[in-house]
Amino acid sequence: MAQRERGPGAHAGREPVGAERRGVSLGVRPEHELWMRRALDVAATSPADVPVGAVVYDARGRELAAAGNEREATGDPTAHAEILALRRAAARSGEWRLDGCTLVVTLEPCTMCAGALVLARVSTLVFGAWEPKTGAVGSLWDVVRDRRLNHRPDVYAGVLEQECAAMLRGFFRP
Repeated sequence: MAQRERGPGAHAGREPVGAERRGVSLGVRPEHELWMRRALDVAATSPADVPVGAVVYDARGRELAAAGNEREATGDPTAHAEILALRRAAARSGEWRLDGCTLVVTLEPCTMCAGALVLARVSTLVFGAWEPKTGAVGSLWDVVRDRRLNHRPDVYAGVLEQECAAMLRGFFRP
């Protein structure tokens, strides 16, 4: 089950986000699972790279952009699914500020991606599997709730967590 975390520094300096309440649903919207299934489909399209999918939806729930990881295909270390989806959404909307938008991603964003979504002013982040090694939305760091930053999105964590984690396990353990 997914959970919702809101507000600045909700778990700064403590256990990973949701460690106390993992498995408890706190207001996850029905469209989050539908959108996460779309992100899983996108993740499945990049078989040579770590299967992470990201989709950006506008305030009305329309898909603006989608991307999978392309680091291996492009040789670009910044070609994470989230970065590519944010770039495409900004290009499509003609605006770098993605106010009102939701970023849905199959894996907890890393530091680079968490920073990018904060700087892009994404309103809501929905993610699937936790990433204890590099996660920057509560696992290792909590960039999105850092009180020193001028923007903090709402976060819904663990949406379709098992399906997202299974896809990643399948990639790393063929």
